[in-house]
Amino acid sequence: MSSDPSSDPLGVGAERSDPSSRPSSGHPAPSLSTRVVHGGVPGGRPGEPVVPALVQSATFFGGGPDDGVELGYTRYGTNPNQRLVGDRVASLEGMEAGLALGSGMAAITLTLLSMVEAGDHVVSSQQLYGATRIFMEEELPRRGVEVTLVDPDEAGAWEGAIRNTTRLLYLETPTNPTLRVFDPRPVAQVGQRHGLPLVMDVTFASPVNLRAGEWGAEIVIHSATKYLGGHSDLIAGVVAGPMVRINEVRRLLRLYGPALDPHAAWLLDRGIRTLDVRIERHNRNALELARWFQNRPEVARVHYPGLPDHPDHAVAHRLMDGFGGMVAVELVGGADAADEFCRHLSMAALAPSLGGVETLVSLPRLTSHRSMTAQEREGVGISEGLVRISVGIEGLEDLEEEFARALAHDGSGSGRS
Repeated sequence: MSSDPSSDPLGVGAERSDPSSRPSSGHPAPSLSTRVVHGGVPGGRPGEPVVPALVQSATFFGGGPDDGVELGYTRYGTNPNQRLVGDRVASLEGMEAGLALGSGMAAITLTLLSMVEAGDHVVSSQQLYGATRIFMEEELPRRGVEVTLVDPDEAGAWEGAIRNTTRLLYLETPTNPTLRVFDPRPVAQVGQRHGLPLVMDVTFASPVNLRAGEWGAEIVIHSATKYLGGHSDLIAGVVAGPMVRINEVRRLLRLYGPALDPHAAWLLDRGIRTLDVRIERHNRNALELARWFQNRPEVARVHYPGLPDHPDHAVAHRLMDGFGGMVAVELVGGADAADEFCRHLSMAALAPSLGGVETLVSLPRLTSHRSMTAQEREGVGISEGLVRISVGIEGLEDLEEEFARALAHDGSGSGRS
């Protein structure tokens, strides 16, 4: 994006073309908008289906004794539908290889487990999705892996935490649920000085808004349940990166078994085909709704990187081609006001996910970050009155009317219709 925020007031941005996806014919690489529809190279051979077929088979014929592992079993991630979505996301991210798994947490946990063993050490941002934090603080230590959580805003924190046993750096951006956007370039540079890969969860951005590999990440993770799928009808995860890294994750996939069902993979591919146009609407609706919330007396604070007063607005403008579809608001009346607000929703659904075409609302203190104490949540910016909104693609005026009604009953004493 341009360094001048006023050059793109809606935060949509211009699409970029990825040189790594250049076809062998030597023609210019297709744009990202084209790749989400057609994959790496547009077109197909005569007689092929325009829509990839669903291959609902658990196993496949092998040509000989040596073919079984590569051709034989959907649990290994070798089903054509699984391969297709892994390759498609790798193309969008500009990565060498991609692997589809049964959930976003499967992608996170298997990626990390593939890179560490007992006695190793991980340095991670402390701004994490709740389940990721539990895995870092509880599950990895149970396996003999130490984890240091650092404040990603603190200069030198990453460098200062590195040990001889450190094996990777982990960053989530934008963060769940406070929508902090941390610049991965300084973190990647620290990693490069020490020979450590940067792993990034960029679920909230999608490849349309942020390709983390362009900013130094070696491995990119998505909960494909969210924006990649886009219709709240599947559970999936994808990891993309160098082939050697992805093969290690695939080895654990074969062992632990969180394979993506072929039908879910087929649905995921269908969802990806509309990713670009959906994200454009998510971006626009969320920015306008964030501005609208700023003018409501019931709202103490709005978290959205597209707003000039957001602490990471300048960083987001440099890194992202759009500011995303997630908005978080802190209500004046705290937890009670947030609960009352949710009780008066009608069109927007109170549900613990995000990234679908419909608007979803959740309370992080009761869902994604309920395992943390109120003090721990406050330490990472999650107030008791925080409401997370996954802004859908509905009409903006309908969303404003919906939230105006809910705010009028939020119990803060500031309500108005």
